[in-house]
Amino acid sequence: MALTSTGEVRRIGLTEPVWWGWGPASEHEPLPDEARGLLARLGIPVRPTAPVGLAQVRLPPARLPAAARDALAAIVGLGHVHTHDEARIRHCRGRSTTDLLRLRAGDASAAPDAVVLPADHDEVLAVLRLASRERIAVVPFGGGTSVVGGLEPARPAEQPVVALDLARLDALGRVDRESGTVELGAGLRGPRAAALLAEHGLTLGHIPQSWEYATIGGFAATRSSGQASGGYGRFDDLVVGLRVATPVGSWELGRAPASAAGPDLRELMLGSEGAFGVITQVVARVRPLPARRIFEGWSVPDFATGTRLLRTLAAADLRPTVCRLSDETETVGGLARPPRPGGPAVAIGTGTAEAAQNAAQNAAQNTAQDPAQGGCHLVTGYEGVGSVVERRAAEVAGVLLAGGARRLDAAAGPDWERGRFRAPYLRDALLDLGIFAETLETAGFWATLPALYAGVRDALAGSLSAMGLSPVVMCHISHLYETGASLYFTVVCAQGEDPIGSWRAAKGAAGDAIVAAGGTITHHHAVGTEHRPWLGAEIGDLGVDVLRAVKRTLDPAGILNPGILVG
Repeated sequence: MALTSTGEVRRIGLTEPVWWGWGPASEHEPLPDEARGLLARLGIPVRPTAPVGLAQVRLPPARLPAAARDALAAIVGLGHVHTHDEARIRHCRGRSTTDLLRLRAGDASAAPDAVVLPADHDEVLAVLRLASRERIAVVPFGGGTSVVGGLEPARPAEQPVVALDLARLDALGRVDRESGTVELGAGLRGPRAAALLAEHGLTLGHIPQSWEYATIGGFAATRSSGQASGGYGRFDDLVVGLRVATPVGSWELGRAPASAAGPDLRELMLGSEGAFGVITQVVARVRPLPARRIFEGWSVPDFATGTRLLRTLAAADLRPTVCRLSDETETVGGLARPPRPGGPAVAIGTGTAEAAQNAAQNAAQNTAQDPAQGGCHLVTGYEGVGSVVERRAAEVAGVLLAGGARRLDAAAGPDWERGRFRAPYLRDALLDLGIFAETLETAGFWATLPALYAGVRDALAGSLSAMGLSPVVMCHISHLYETGASLYFTVVCAQGEDPIGSWRAAKGAAGDAIVAAGGTITHHHAVGTEHRPWLGAEIGDLGVDVLRAVKRTLDPAGILNPGILVG
């Protein structure tokens, strides 16, 4: 039986994603021989590990009483309550590496008992009221792309749980061209929303790496940040209004462009991860489709120099629409500039503290051999009116050239643009070989960014090296602010005997390093369950108490995503 959400995927031109990884099977490619050889030289063992067959996945017995299932069917229609195995498996957990390791091994112990697909806000509201009365846990489900444990609620073993799939809430509502706003159903996936807006000559400009499958409601509920944040802002910057269903009633937020009517209560829902209510509609700010788009590639002498140049651009209000600076390890590793068609799919650099220095030396040697190579790779991109784009690109180029940057060939920027969605597929190819690959991110002020970068890199490399896992740790800056920037780390290492336990230990060390350096525990991945241990250190115990009070008010029975964000 095909799910409505699968139908939505087909309707936007994507084929059904695999249940054990990212994206459709047609997009998956094996790691090339060159990369396998490099892994061997780095001491990372290759142990081919295919996912089990769908029929071998272990599911817990369904706990949803028949009477509750019938009551749900009475609300959304019998054809929109699914209890078959594949539906439950496809709504089990998110898409972090630890999530996928469990699924690939056949562990679907966190699967919901049923998948419910409401058609509109009123049906969502009715489902929440029923669930609150019957004490059924509800996990709001958009694209299923959480990488922080945001889809695995903590609840008693005997409590039933349903996944509330919002795929049917996929309409484009009112388009207010005069105000520059649109109404978007929370279940709209990124490509479908972009296509609908393009028919009106408009764009959100929000394209995170999860764009292919993530949804409008998910963008809002996690404070998503797209790759073009320098020009369009984070997704929470785009939100001007929300419609929310809670177990105690509906909530309409956002009446004007700005207000002094007390604290902005939209902020309680932005980043709330489905723990306070279910976002059913987003009113968002849009802009005309850009008439001109430019992507350029640069090389800077080293990561420290590149970071200072980005700080200069931010301070001068010259942030490019897209800006991504890779460190030496990521540059040499090949993730900074995706390959052209026909080339190797990946090259993996070196990642321990000692290896990072080696990477920098290699980059310097490459520079001596070819002035267009070496150093750290930087991508800048610009979108908008032609003359404005050309002027901004020239102004940024002046700053970069004066600071020692060199232009790369004309293909460097477009190459990155074409390959920017390939990382999750690369992660799956590495998992097929029994190799661990995962990411984490943070952000900090310019003054503390160097120490934050070094502290997290060394914590990851040191903890994984101590376990004998030959880690590769790479990093890039991808979101600029006047006062600071984000850091996005990628880790590749051997799996060892307990890859999930090893990663938890390494991420724990990284979390402690983030707190010690004054960074945020998450810039755009959200809190989920994985970042909860450090939430109190960031917002204080009083802040946690405030969130718990909001939870008690909006969800007194505690049925919405229990254990996510706050306990």
